[in-house]
Amino acid sequence: MLHSNQTYRIMIVDRSEVARSIISHILRKKLSNAYIVDFGSAEEALERLEQEKYDLITTALFLPGLDGLDLCHEVRNSEKQYLTPVVVVSSDADRRLLREGFSAGVTDYFNKSLGYEKLVEFISDVLQRHAGLVGKLLYIEDSFTHAQNTIQLMQNHGLHITHLSNAEAALDLLKQPRKQVLQQFDMVFTDFFLSKDMSGGDLLYAIRSQLHFSQQELPVLVITIPDNDCQADIFHAGANDFITKPLIEEIFIARVKSLLLVRQQYNIIKRYSREMYQLSTTDAITRVKNKKYLLKEGTKFIKKYPQLCLLIIDIDQIEDINHEKGHLEGDYVLYLVAQTLMSLFARKGLVARFFGKHFVVLLPDYNLDSIIDIAEALRKSIAALEPDKIAITASIGIASSEERVDYRLEDLLVDADNVLRIAKIEGGNVVCLYTTDNNYCLLARSDVIEPFRQ
Repeated sequence: MLHSNQTYRIMIVDRSEVARSIISHILRKKLSNAYIVDFGSAEEALERLEQEKYDLITTALFLPGLDGLDLCHEVRNSEKQYLTPVVVVSSDADRRLLREGFSAGVTDYFNKSLGYEKLVEFISDVLQRHAGLVGKLLYIEDSFTHAQNTIQLMQNHGLHITHLSNAEAALDLLKQPRKQVLQQFDMVFTDFFLSKDMSGGDLLYAIRSQLHFSQQELPVLVITIPDNDCQADIFHAGANDFITKPLIEEIFIARVKSLLLVRQQYNIIKRYSREMYQLSTTDAITRVKNKKYLLKEGTKFIKKYPQLCLLIIDIDQIEDINHEKGHLEGDYVLYLVAQTLMSLFARKGLVARFFGKHFVVLLPDYNLDSIIDIAEALRKSIAALEPDKIAITASIGIASSEERVDYRLEDLLVDADNVLRIAKIEGGNVVCLYTTDNNYCLLARSDVIEPFRQ
């Protein structure tokens, strides 16, 4: 928790005066003693940074003159400010931030589209992390007296400790599901010499070679005795750092804090990579997955569900709508159809925009009889939409994995696309099924509209 009676010195850098004003106003409400300054350019900010020390700096990515990453570079090169957390605030973050941001010294980033209230919560969290130690340690030490003293020292600094007296028990604990381990522990702190069969060095080797936790994912600090010739082996085994007995509190806490920051940085990069992948695999207009995602994840989907059907859905009237009503109306129709597909199939299947006016749906565990009924009901549901009183219909091509062996996603896509073209030749608003004897089955239109409900 942040101390309400502590003064936090915060600098806000954003070219928008309105944005600076809103952030400052909400921060002052949340942190009554906050000292806040704001600037519209990196140059103005750097001039003030030469005069005063700050607890946190937020900056937009795009600024007039020097940009946010340039500002961060300058902060890290400053004798006075080099440890100050810098948060990049942007709704336009791209791969450049991932590629260059953290090497520039960015502490964290925030997606501005989440809103200013969330930004202030985020700033409070960053201040808390950097105001003191926040972390969960797995501590392995077989000396009861030494362990008690060290645990008390760490708890005095706000750390949460799980103590075990032997490496065997620690290894069993770390063999839990990976996600569970990383939720429980931010780092491992172990004595190199332990009394049972398994030493701290053995545990360290197992963490890196057997469990495959990287140095950034699960940092390890090793404690050893002075003037010991095993110190090179400690690093070779995969330790991030070591410290010698007796512990000197200031040095020990500094090293723990350094490794906790390594883990925090890892979590930030992992989160950012995940969000960038989400953006790169989501269609901007329809908000469903795109072709890139389909081709990558569809192959995994087939391995997971060998019995499945693939539908290609083509919106028949998009070109006419774009010509007569405009592309915005055409985009709205695409969005509406995409959301209909998501509402019907997202729970059990995979929905993606393939290209243009074509969507693909992968559905597991359906036979040909059931998928024909589903596709026909879907066709009627799309015809029932009538967005802004515009009549729309869809043609649907179906391919199934039935009676196939060693097939690929591309095989189903080609076959479904072939019969979709037949459906279009027949005038559209029909369902056409590919059969494994290289033939096809064309389903006649029905004048009765019965929207599909799954």
